[in-house]
Amino acid sequence: MAIYANIIVDISIEKLDKTFQYLVPEELEGKIAEGMQVCIPFGNREITGYVLELTDRAEYDVTKLKPIAGLVDNSVSIEAQLIALAAWMRRNYGSTMNQALKTVLPVKQKAKQVEQRVIRLAVREDEARRQLALCEEKHQAARARLLRELLEQRQALDYSVVTQKLHVASSVVKGLQERGLVEVEAFTTYRDPVGHLARGEYKLTLNREQQAVVDAVWEDRRNGIYGTYLLKGVTGSGKTEVYMELIARVIEEGKQAIVLIPEIALTYQTVMRFRNRFQDRVSIMNSRLSAGERYDQYLRAKNGDIDIMIGPRSALFTPFANLGLVIIDEEHEASYKSETAPRYHAREVAIERARVNGASVVLGSATPSVESYYQAKLGNYRLLEMRNRVQEKALPNCEVVDLREELRQGNRSILSGRLQELMADRLEKGQQIMLFLNRRGVAGIVSCRSCGNVIKCPHCDISLSQHNNGKLICHYCGYEEPMPRVCPACGSKYISGYRAGTQKVEQMVQACFPKARILRMDYDTTRGKDSYENILQAFGNREADILIGTQMIVKGHDFANVTLMGILAADTSLHVGDYHGAERTFQLLTQAAGRAGRGDCPGEVVIQTYSPEHYAITTAKDQDYEAFYEEEIAYRQMLRYPPVWNMLVVMCTAEDYEVLKRATEYLREQIDTIIRAGAAGSEEKSRADAVGPEQNPTGGVAVIGPADAAISKVNDVYRRVIYMKTSDYPRLIAIKDGIERGISQNPNYRDINIQFDFNPMSGF
Repeated sequence: MAIYANIIVDISIEKLDKTFQYLVPEELEGKIAEGMQVCIPFGNREITGYVLELTDRAEYDVTKLKPIAGLVDNSVSIEAQLIALAAWMRRNYGSTMNQALKTVLPVKQKAKQVEQRVIRLAVREDEARRQLALCEEKHQAARARLLRELLEQRQALDYSVVTQKLHVASSVVKGLQERGLVEVEAFTTYRDPVGHLARGEYKLTLNREQQAVVDAVWEDRRNGIYGTYLLKGVTGSGKTEVYMELIARVIEEGKQAIVLIPEIALTYQTVMRFRNRFQDRVSIMNSRLSAGERYDQYLRAKNGDIDIMIGPRSALFTPFANLGLVIIDEEHEASYKSETAPRYHAREVAIERARVNGASVVLGSATPSVESYYQAKLGNYRLLEMRNRVQEKALPNCEVVDLREELRQGNRSILSGRLQELMADRLEKGQQIMLFLNRRGVAGIVSCRSCGNVIKCPHCDISLSQHNNGKLICHYCGYEEPMPRVCPACGSKYISGYRAGTQKVEQMVQACFPKARILRMDYDTTRGKDSYENILQAFGNREADILIGTQMIVKGHDFANVTLMGILAADTSLHVGDYHGAERTFQLLTQAAGRAGRGDCPGEVVIQTYSPEHYAITTAKDQDYEAFYEEEIAYRQMLRYPPVWNMLVVMCTAEDYEVLKRATEYLREQIDTIIRAGAAGSEEKSRADAVGPEQNPTGGVAVIGPADAAISKVNDVYRRVIYMKTSDYPRLIAIKDGIERGISQNPNYRDINIQFDFNPMSGF
């Protein structure tokens, strides 16, 4: 059977859609693979290109396809590595090759480079002084000014300084240049998004637990073992110092490191700590950078000008040619899972990239994901633990306040009596307070107390949120409408917001403590380029007493003067339509509690909840991860959820609901056919093969749906889903492959969009 290769000759983002097909000659069959650089005939010349994919289907007249001329010897470039990684992602997560390529090659376009020009003398000093005297004699003031400055400074002058501060016109410079008196030198400079940050000193000795972790990883590397390590360390145990020591050793080997962090908000503090130790060899990559800054970081990494890249999920694709270590901090965070095709998880892609490069992967968290801990229990990851805070500091004392009891006692404030009492104490002592609420806006849903009607977005079928500008806003599509005075359903005047958001909390706290200096950190206050940095820097400098915020304030920040953390609504993430609800709640509460007492004074945490008996609340109060895990994994086992079983969600969208409904019903029939075909040849599997979860013993595939998604319409596009669950992950890959083949050959899917999500991190 003939094999064909789809090849791209230009990997700039603008031209990724343009591929050419070539015939793979017999002598190259078995030697050629996706990502390889090859020589191909192109017009009347021979050029190089990259193999995107191999296929047995010719897209053009076979007689007109030219054969590949050969492989490029000793040329496994970083582009080839990233293209091969994109091909792996396409196979494992389901997407087009183009979508995968645009993920691993994140620079959207080549931004204009920054050019710096300097002016220097082109003649000897005595000749320059003679020319200066002539200029002064002829009253050529601008020429004299430039020559005098060059003679006094005895070094090159920046062109912009000459034209702007010395007020020397470019025509004057050009005239002196034409006479051979000065020369202008131009060179390209890179934008450095962290160059403005001050650098401090680095002095630290690892403690016994930290050193044991470093030694364990390094002993494996000395023995040629490049494994995946789950570093479970309590909040404040010094995981970042372990990361830096491992990176320092990797750099000594001439290799580079990638450090993934879950939120842009963490970048400032993280980068400061890394710059103190590694100076200018550190950079960042995130969506807040300008196109020019992102392009320059791409070039700096590719050219070997930096050794460490820090950033969220996209930083994983930094073009390091000698990658030696990937660190994923707060590895449990849902933000490591992509919400667009290909829906990859950074943890899985990091492990694959490390495998190809001979690199190690360290996953760090105080509250590891259930998936990672499960893999560690199976022995697929090596578990390393740090059970104590640095300098043996005590974990904060946690109290649980039952909000139902507060209500019975007549307290309708979002601040319980106990929390108000502790806040007053801390403010009097000059200590700082953090208040965590996982909401933004003045209020959550707006409802009628008379008829129960909830005001929803007409385009997305979800509740609108009230903001203090008098508007109701949809946080999915941005739809806005004014706050109604009466209920649009029954005309009642008893319509208002329900459950306070961060803005409302700020107002209430200010009313309770009018002298307190308050900062708020949420999506609405951090839209500016440097807003995260400014808020964190101000709070770190003790310019505020209280920091109120959403999830972004509880992850990884280290403020020594914070002695009280108030968790205002612990139930917010508990009662959601997603099997991760208890896990997310435990992680958030534990991470939030860990912000208190990191300095010399002990910390205290108040957890306010309507469900004080729930195991996610009780285990978080005790900071007992193992107890939580045992409860949670039993729940996952019973209901056949990941990681015990695996799940594939097929999301289908279309603008016409009837077209979507017919297509998803047809797709369900196709899925059943694929499953039956896969089970053929095994009588036991055939009996296990079924369409309902209650009929599936281990080894079968449970198929649920099609049904409307939890949010059934977004921006006037309808959404329907089909779920599949099985303990056999390769079967889900095979089902995905079968669906993709059917899509390409069947007109029933022409008007719908289909995406795949393996082991989703959020509900649909």
